[in-house]
Amino acid sequence: MRAVIPFPDLSPEIFSISLFGAEFALRWYALAYLVGIGLGYLLCRAALGRDRLWPATQAPMRKDQLDDLLTWMILGIILGGRLGFVLFYEPAYYLSHPAEILRIWQGGMAFHGGFLGVCVATLIFCRRNAIPLGSTADMLALAAPPGLMLGRIANFVNAELWGRPTDAPWGVIFPGPAAQNCPGVEGLCARHPSQLYEAGLEGLVLGLLLIVLAFGTRTLRAPWRLTGVFLTGYGLARFVVEFYRLADAQFITPDNPHGHVLRLTETLGLTMGQLLSLPMVIVGLAVIAWSCRKRPALA
Repeated sequence: MRAVIPFPDLSPEIFSISLFGAEFALRWYALAYLVGIGLGYLLCRAALGRDRLWPATQAPMRKDQLDDLLTWMILGIILGGRLGFVLFYEPAYYLSHPAEILRIWQGGMAFHGGFLGVCVATLIFCRRNAIPLGSTADMLALAAPPGLMLGRIANFVNAELWGRPTDAPWGVIFPGPAAQNCPGVEGLCARHPSQLYEAGLEGLVLGLLLIVLAFGTRTLRAPWRLTGVFLTGYGLARFVVEFYRLADAQFITPDNPHGHVLRLTETLGLTMGQLLSLPMVIVGLAVIAWSCRKRPALA
């Protein structure tokens, strides 16, 4: 009998209360967003408190301006993440059910959409306040990995976005008929815990790398360089994990079991996650190369 790991007895809800006939619940996914944003905020404050890290030994903004930026970031994450999910993954459904687009509490957020939302919010904020865009982008890149890591862990707790079937000893038996619908697999179907792969690569590994570069080297003195590292690191991590993550159901058909949106052969192709991540890698590498043409400002 092959070794598998049963899914732990976890509930998506931390607790729930009834008020005035309505049920209110705190979910792990919501807590992940809150804690992730909080940890990112603390990293930003720590970086802003060290003038020596920045070009001309001057932080790009005051700490009270960071508080204002936080509001813009939250709006960018929520609106961009939701619209990205609607447009990239289920446009046909939401075009026929437009009233459900705003029902964020039902789930459905896309990182690439949230990333674009943050980019737009940052651009507007920096222009309105005459703040250097490159250094601000670097600061936000430093702040992103904690939220990514906690968000993926919350995906695991919710038993969603699981991976492809596997016979690896660390395969997890996710609950529910959809997770157990594995053609050709007899008995219980174990899947890659791809949420944890992403938490480790996009969150922990990438986060530690950015912290070392930001606080231990002169990387922040070269505007955009840390942003380039983040784009490249996230894009590569997501591209690799997509080989183990099950594609979204709307892309899977009997003749396309891997859910490729760009098919090269019957078995090779790119998933939506890979297709959206490739431009991040290309842009990230280009940004790093461009920033390296300028020597970091010395103290």
